[in-house]
Amino acid sequence: MQPRDRRAADGGPESEFTRFVTARWRALTHTAYLLTGDFHEAEDLVQTTLAKVYPHWQRLEPERAEHYVRRALVNTNRSRHRRRRITHLLLPSLPDTGPVHDDGAGAGHMDVYDTLARELADLPERQRAVVVLRYCEDLSVEEVADVLGCSVGTVKSQASRALAKLRTRSTLARTRLPSRPAEAR
Repeated sequence: MQPRDRRAADGGPESEFTRFVTARWRALTHTAYLLTGDFHEAEDLVQTTLAKVYPHWQRLEPERAEHYVRRALVNTNRSRHRRRRITHLLLPSLPDTGPVHDDGAGAGHMDVYDTLARELADLPERQRAVVVLRYCEDLSVEEVADVLGCSVGTVKSQASRALAKLRTRSTLARTRLPSRPAEAR
């Protein structure tokens, strides 16, 4: 049975998309949180990304769907970051950009991840994306390069620079991060 035939027999691309979103929502939101540093912005980022991906879903190969969505998530975050930077340049004063704490429903160790998100937020956008994809999402250097559309050497140099900056931060040096639950990976 061809991939398109299998999809049709399973209820079509809509049900496949729904299953993907249901299975990967938590992991995508976690990645987005580390990219944005804000729980609510992370949810908005994931929703925006999924809305952009949905029209193309039926053309995706099932084994490449996760990669495609992850790449779209990073690219959507870049666009969001550029728009925010322009807005900040146009505003007379910056809005409050402190971290918004989750109400704790279903989230353990949120204070540790808040610390990590704050530290990641101080990194340049490309370094932050490399650290999140490489060390939080456990992607290989080659996979990160593919997601970001850059060379392996760029990933390695950006990771090295980012880790050097993060190591100088006293907050992270004293904090031990708990491992993520298996379903969030």
